Amino acid sequence: MVDILSLVLHHDESAVLRAVELALEAGVPTKMHVLNLLHRLIDPKQIGLPRVDPPDALTLETAPKANVDRYDDLRQVKEKRNAS
Repeated sequence: MVDILSLVLHHDESAVLRAVELALEAGVPTKMHVLNLLHRLIDPKQIGLPRVDPPDALTLETAPKANVDRYDDLRQVKEKRNAS
């Protein structure tokens, strides 16, 4: 509590109060969460990130599919194998 209150010495009181309110609304009233929210409120440059268009060479050719049988086979190894 003292650490949160001492934030007012370095930051605007309304920003600290808003960060505490957001943390309480989220149900995570921890010091680290309040600090994270406060820095997000103070540093708005992280909000508007530019859109990234990947090159065509990175286009996915074959869509992945969930094959649970394959994973079950990997889990049920018949013989023990060591990495060495």
